[in-house]
Amino acid sequence: MAVLTLARLGPIFVVGLFVAPLFAAAPSGIPREVAQQRARLISDLSYNLRFTLVPHPSEIAGHEEIEFRLQSAVDLLIDYREGTATKLQINGNDVPVQAENGHILLPQDKLRAGENHLVFDFEALVAPAGRAITRYEDKDDGSEYIYTLFVPMDASMAFPCFDQPDLKARFTLQLEMPPGWTAISNTPAGADGSGRLRFARTEPISTYLFAFAAGPFRKVHETASFPDVYVRKSQYERAVEEAPELQQVTAEGMKFLAGYFAQPFPFPKYDLVLIPGFAYGGMEHAGATFLREESVLFRTAPTHSDRLGRDLLTLHELTHQWFGDFTTMRWFDDLWLKEGFAQYMAYRTLDQLKPAEHVWQRFYLSIKPAAYAIDSTLGTTPIYQHIDNLQNAKSAYGAIVYSKAPGLLRQLAFMVGDEKFRDGLRIYLKEHPYSNAEWSDLVKAFERASNRSLSLWAEAWIHRRGMPQVDVSWSCHSDRLAALALSQHNVLNEGGLWPMALELLLGYRAGSPLRIRAEIKQERTEVTDAIGQPCPAFVFANDQDYAYGRFLLDPVSQPVVRSVLGTTSDLFERTLLWGSLWDSVREAQLAPRDYLLLTHRLLPHEQDEALAQFLSTQTLISLHRYISPQTRAEFVPRFETVASDRMLHAEDQGLRIVWFRTFRAVSETEFGRGGLKQLLASRVQVPGVQLRPLDRWSMVTALVALKDPESDTVLAAERQRDHTGDGLKYAYVAEAARPEAATKEKYFNDYLHDADRPEDWVEQSLGAFNYWNESSLTHPYLGPALEALPQVKRQRKIFFVLAWLGAFIGGQESAEADEEVHNWLNRGKIDPDLSLKVLEAVDELDRTVKIRQRYP
Repeated sequence: MAVLTLARLGPIFVVGLFVAPLFAAAPSGIPREVAQQRARLISDLSYNLRFTLVPHPSEIAGHEEIEFRLQSAVDLLIDYREGTATKLQINGNDVPVQAENGHILLPQDKLRAGENHLVFDFEALVAPAGRAITRYEDKDDGSEYIYTLFVPMDASMAFPCFDQPDLKARFTLQLEMPPGWTAISNTPAGADGSGRLRFARTEPISTYLFAFAAGPFRKVHETASFPDVYVRKSQYERAVEEAPELQQVTAEGMKFLAGYFAQPFPFPKYDLVLIPGFAYGGMEHAGATFLREESVLFRTAPTHSDRLGRDLLTLHELTHQWFGDFTTMRWFDDLWLKEGFAQYMAYRTLDQLKPAEHVWQRFYLSIKPAAYAIDSTLGTTPIYQHIDNLQNAKSAYGAIVYSKAPGLLRQLAFMVGDEKFRDGLRIYLKEHPYSNAEWSDLVKAFERASNRSLSLWAEAWIHRRGMPQVDVSWSCHSDRLAALALSQHNVLNEGGLWPMALELLLGYRAGSPLRIRAEIKQERTEVTDAIGQPCPAFVFANDQDYAYGRFLLDPVSQPVVRSVLGTTSDLFERTLLWGSLWDSVREAQLAPRDYLLLTHRLLPHEQDEALAQFLSTQTLISLHRYISPQTRAEFVPRFETVASDRMLHAEDQGLRIVWFRTFRAVSETEFGRGGLKQLLASRVQVPGVQLRPLDRWSMVTALVALKDPESDTVLAAERQRDHTGDGLKYAYVAEAARPEAATKEKYFNDYLHDADRPEDWVEQSLGAFNYWNESSLTHPYLGPALEALPQVKRQRKIFFVLAWLGAFIGGQESAEADEEVHNWLNRGKIDPDLSLKVLEAVDELDRTVKIRQRYP
């Protein structure tokens, strides 16, 4: 069989006779067509890998043997980029290494139908940032750590492989390491008698799920039936305090999920490895999850919500062992099959483990704002995103799969019922063990479990971008509801209807509310079950947050809600009503000044920590973006005063931390800056709260950005106080906030040209560089930041592009900056996926300009 996919990309050729034109046609990245062809041809795939790890490497030597069955002998491409393959042997024959465009040619005349055996010697690149194998140098004790991160297609930067999710393989790994090092991989390990550490053969897993980490790690609290936790040795004492809670919730989660899915934990062991400066919160390698060290060992004084957030992180990654590792999406356009489910099941599991924690209120606060924010922009995409090449798969990551998808799963569970939802998941996993699946397989499983058709629901919610706005209209006669209707329209004005089920809330000034279930299948739906009920004071269309969309209060209900919000005792109801009011601010239907008056009156009395943090965040956005400098000058002293008071006198410790963070972020006047300096000097202390290094450095950064007269002295003192590796990073972040042109120029050049600068240093400094009060100073870098997008996408990890755009576009607030971004987009100089990311990021700037024009 000729390689039709490759022939289509270049000149006509005769297989085995005219190799050069064939190979010149080797594509960049991994096109879908190439991957589909390889998946049809290749089976029974295994990798036997050996790496030699040495101190301070810029490259690592590797040896590899690959075995697979081939349906028929054809020219194949195997993926390997940026490293060097020095030897290739195919079925016992030495073959010249022909490498081009991230691929190595496996000639047809050296392959055969049936069993094939490849041998590679190679060298893979290692660096502090931008590589699949990362080297981390611990500034605290001089030790060194090496770890891998391969998602979505970076395994082929570490060793030659068929780097696609639907060619699952069994891996065997051997490591040669310096004395005193420990290594963790997907399976248990033991010495092989030759001085090497040999890991047992894995179950079939995708290349992006294979991983190892090595260095002087220490195991924390080894406990039978609990997952092992590993941490770098300089952080061992801190981990001793935090690891037991992490282990406990993970072990309980494993037990619950195994029962819920009717599928035992699918791998022979489970480890948690804390990785410093890790690019993500966590990565779910089969049998060995890597967690960002800072997400477990808090650098700031943690609230109760922070600790629950850590629980959710570990439960998210744990769920992936089933959804993602055991059953894997066939291609990254179905990324939501793993990420959306992991996010949803993390909350469902936490609700089971800790039922008193108002988990679904936290789900709303943590999940829905990000989903709604992106789905109301022209940069949004459907949940199912067509990925033509894995080199574009990074663009699929974001709030659509992490926030919208779990929101829709909650909607689906409400529609079909919790038991049928669970049964559908069990069918899906049972039919795809250690293999791959697509979204249609999951929908069919839900249809079989629920005995109802879901094709219209799936088509609308999975294949269509955007979301509906659901409006309520109602009227009363003789103190009874005479009519109540729900209407929906596409917030992007692109048409289409979304079938959904929701719960209506009829609220009263006195007495309990009434709740009515309704299903929407058309543009306008009369809710006949509401007719004849007592006339409500207000109506809210998404009680309990089962549905997905924008749910604004109608003109009668909004002023009533603003008047009764302070006496609304039901926490979830109060949270949802606050959320709807904030949506009205963002839609320029409620003046930000009115919202600030409301938060100034009610926020100091809010006793729920999570809601207080949410309201504080929205207050700060209003102060720093949506109102004029004159109005801000009116409100800032009020919020500084109340935040200072609540920081010291709130009864709950978590609330005192929330108010400390609010005070730090809102402080601007001499009074506020003075308060920060008193906290740094320990002349004032938050009762019962020990401020941690990042708390202190965040105050220093604020003083630097605000150009406080004593900022240089404060910065120098904190440098002297904190000599840790983290201290070096936080000092780098603080310096980025200097309101000086020379500083901005230096940092921007550093971002683009210093390959040795760790990525987490850069990412954490972007907000300081673009501090809220420095938009005129950073405006000159808006255009260069946009021009640098292809480089940023190519060199940085997933999510960095959004952080980059969020900082440089989000740091602006003027109509001139908004026009500049849109003019740049209109020139059409960028890839479509990056264009969507810019449209997503600029939406907040669009809103800022619109709100300021509407409410000058």
